[in-house]
Amino acid sequence: MDAKDMGSALDKILVTEEEIRTRTREMAAEIDADYAGRDLLLVGVLKGAVMVMADLARELHHPCEMDWMAVSSYGAGTTSSGVVRILKDLDTDIQGRNVLVVEDVIDSGLTLSWLIGNLRSRRPESVEICTMVRKPLALNIDLHVKYVGFDLPNEFIVGYGLDYAEKYRNLPFIGTLAAHMYD
Repeated sequence: MDAKDMGSALDKILVTEEEIRTRTREMAAEIDADYAGRDLLLVGVLKGAVMVMADLARELHHPCEMDWMAVSSYGAGTTSSGVVRILKDLDTDIQGRNVLVVEDVIDSGLTLSWLIGNLRSRRPESVEICTMVRKPLALNIDLHVKYVGFDLPNEFIVGYGLDYAEKYRNLPFIGTLAAHMYD
């Protein structure tokens, strides 16, 4: 899928496929340096992190393991219920492990903050965060993110794992969805 396949649903491209590829390589190099000589477990947050996690893992020169979690903080609508639920937990025991949580986007940071607290309660050696997109103006909490691909404005974005109604995750770029699509 590309920009022309979206037709009038795409407003504009914010981050190109090449920019994503370049930044992914740069983050992988930082991670390789930071975890040299140490074990590494990548924990992807489903569903959005699938693209980021796959591309990041392929760029690493450091051996790593991968696992997945799915969490939800939303009820039936589009506003948070305030309750975080684990929909799919890790298959791996993380006690004593170096954990790198991989995300597609950090908006408010509230759900991720809860998730980090939950993971830290399992006594890992370390827990850090890697995200392709952070929206600094949307953050509602002080959250340390060690690896950030891009800081973007607080707009409705799709592509590279980010969806609208489960569509557009497979776009190779990150763009804004035209307002008429969700008004």
